[in-house]
Amino acid sequence: MALGDWSVSSFVPEVDEARLAGEAPADYVLRLAESKAMAVPSPAPRGSYTLAADTAVVDGADVLGKPADAAGAVEMLRRLRGRTHQVYTGLAVLSANSGQMQTDLCITDVPMRDYSDAEIDAYAHSGDPLDKAGAYGIQHPEFHPVRDMAGCYASVMGLPLCHVLRLLARLKAAPQPDLAKRCQDHLKYACPVSSAILRGEAVG
Repeated sequence: MALGDWSVSSFVPEVDEARLAGEAPADYVLRLAESKAMAVPSPAPRGSYTLAADTAVVDGADVLGKPADAAGAVEMLRRLRGRTHQVYTGLAVLSANSGQMQTDLCITDVPMRDYSDAEIDAYAHSGDPLDKAGAYGIQHPEFHPVRDMAGCYASVMGLPLCHVLRLLARLKAAPQPDLAKRCQDHLKYACPVSSAILRGEAVG
């Protein structure tokens, strides 16, 4: 696959994703991102970069995984309804040339709307929540679970692109400069935190 002037290939690493006892959500996603980056077969092509990420839906001290069934999805969606939780995304980029690894953490507040029991039931039984942590997809065209988003929308979908760009910059990589704009155009979302993230500020 091509991304501008970059050629991209994907790999699914075999990593134990169990959370350690007492492990904070931030430490958890960062540890998994680093482990995934290190698990890619070597030697990687010279001049290449390995990008790995891990995302967790966090409510208080709890990390919410994927529901086992529709009943589990209903339970999670009721728990999150009308409240704000967080999505944590840990990122790791490994340079094949230098062996240097850079990591970053994106934390995004996600305010859920006060959807009805009937909406929950219909969405839970659609099957869509079953492969999603927290039992929802922010981009679902009918359910629309989130209201008044003010952070990184892309992170809730799984990959905060502006954080990826600033990691690559730390490793002296130079992706196309308009990728952040292209992300917003694709999502149809005017991101209020993109510029701050690219400046290196600790936001969303």
